[in-house]
Amino acid sequence: MSTDVNFTPEQVLATPAGTLAQQPAELLFIIKNAAADLLASGKALSDHIDQAIDFKWGERARNLRHDAGKDTGVVHFDDGNVRVTADLPKKVDWDQARLAEITRRITDSGDDAKQYVEISYRVSETKFNAWPETLKSAFEAARTVKSGKPSYRLALMKE
Repeated sequence: MSTDVNFTPEQVLATPAGTLAQQPAELLFIIKNAAADLLASGKALSDHIDQAIDFKWGERARNLRHDAGKDTGVVHFDDGNVRVTADLPKKVDWDQARLAEITRRITDSGDDAKQYVEISYRVSETKFNAWPETLKSAFEAARTVKSGKPSYRLALMKE
């Protein structure tokens, strides 16, 4: 790959990562930012098209769900030669304080709350790091630290 900044995404993808890594920092900066711009443009374009699709078929999908007696879920219908599958996923949020109270009452009555609810514990890493060592040591055996995917932000320095 040359240092010419006139590249296509296909050319970048066809260039082995090891070869890209040998390119000047300025070129990596340029193609990284171009990729971010393409991603943002693609997302905006996709969102705009999704909005148009919802304008076109949203009411029809809502009516089909209503006729089927459901507020969410998948409905299918045809428009000409196009089969439309409209999915309105269900998103459920649970009040954590109320769930804790309910599970406490279940346990107090002699039942096993785990038969009814999934119980999960989390510790804020910020709070954990602020704890005294005596408290941290009690939790250390239950703590596993994993690495995520590395990411890099590039910025051009002023000359």
